[in-house]
Amino acid sequence: MNIANFFTATRMVAAPLFICIYYLPRYVGISEQTVMLILIPLFIYMEFTDFLDGYYARKLKQVSDFGKLFDPFADVFANLTVLLAFMLSGYVPLPVFIIILYRELNILFLRMLARGNGITIGAKKGGKTKTVCYILAEGFTLLIELLIVFSLAEKSVTDMMIIINKGIYWVAALLSVCSFIDYLVSYRKSIRALQKEK
Repeated sequence: MNIANFFTATRMVAAPLFICIYYLPRYVGISEQTVMLILIPLFIYMEFTDFLDGYYARKLKQVSDFGKLFDPFADVFANLTVLLAFMLSGYVPLPVFIIILYRELNILFLRMLARGNGITIGAKKGGKTKTVCYILAEGFTLLIELLIVFSLAEKSVTDMMIIINKGIYWVAALLSVCSFIDYLVSYRKSIRALQKEK
């Protein structure tokens, strides 16, 4: 367990913690204001560890095939957990969640398939772009929740923000499909190259 993988592992721990804390007010009576003050730093930490694990892996020369698989798995684990929480609250449209869920499961299967053929699929620009879009959409949802919980904006304003937020989630879903196609094309090229070598 090197420091890069440690940050990746903490992201996986933080994800279920996020959804548990998100629903605390409904079950134990903790105020929504308190929950929001915990969730926002937790969300920021979760996403910051995505930068930290890559940074330390490169700086300390700890880049490994395991890390290349572990990091994207932790990303999927964290993002799907947050998206599930927001989908259950009505922020993420159900079709968007299903599209992203299927995409992420298929990319994990593709990575395992590639690994079985001796190919390691690293992060690509398309994948990073859709991840940034996930983060923007999720962060925007938290902002809306913050405004509502602390009564910092009129309902008409937050209603408009919710519509915009759903649009961002649809863009994220579209980017996720496009990036999967990119990974699939890359995998097929790698397989063909291996076949030619044989």
